[in-house]
Amino acid sequence: MIAIIITIMVLEMKGPHGSDFQALTAIYPVFLSYVLSFLYVGIYWNNHHHLFQIVTHVNGAVLWANLHLLFWLSLFPFVTGWMGENHFASSTVVVYGAVLIMAAIAYYILVRVLLAGRCADSVAARAIGRDIKGIISVVVYAAGIAVAFFNAGMGAALYLCVAVMWLVPDRRIERNLAG
Repeated sequence: MIAIIITIMVLEMKGPHGSDFQALTAIYPVFLSYVLSFLYVGIYWNNHHHLFQIVTHVNGAVLWANLHLLFWLSLFPFVTGWMGENHFASSTVVVYGAVLIMAAIAYYILVRVLLAGRCADSVAARAIGRDIKGIISVVVYAAGIAVAFFNAGMGAALYLCVAVMWLVPDRRIERNLAG
């Protein structure tokens, strides 16, 4: 499903009108919004994959929590296209941030549902820990949304900071699976 979201995003990008390099400059906001969203969807894909490596049991609550996450991720192509085509206009950056924060909350809910009923020293509980990066992400998204009302570029820059933070691989799950 996540690969389909990436495919939809790239198919939404239209080529420039013209054959010279100057024509590319007209679509750079579309390309930049795609790159940012590609990073985010890739980060979710990797973290989702790692998370489900430590899952031993899936129930209805997990399925619904996972579907909740997929709902927010499925909005990425829409907000990506809207933000890029409107050259990172304030309202589009705010809505993009709202989708980012809701996806982060949905991922947090998925993790908590997966951990519910597990003992505190389980592989999953040890691997997830307090999830400081997740908490920081939500705080920075909220700041980015607030800032984007006044300065869209700064709001988008804050979203990029969160993506960069998550590009550093999170080895908690791998460490706990190996140990």
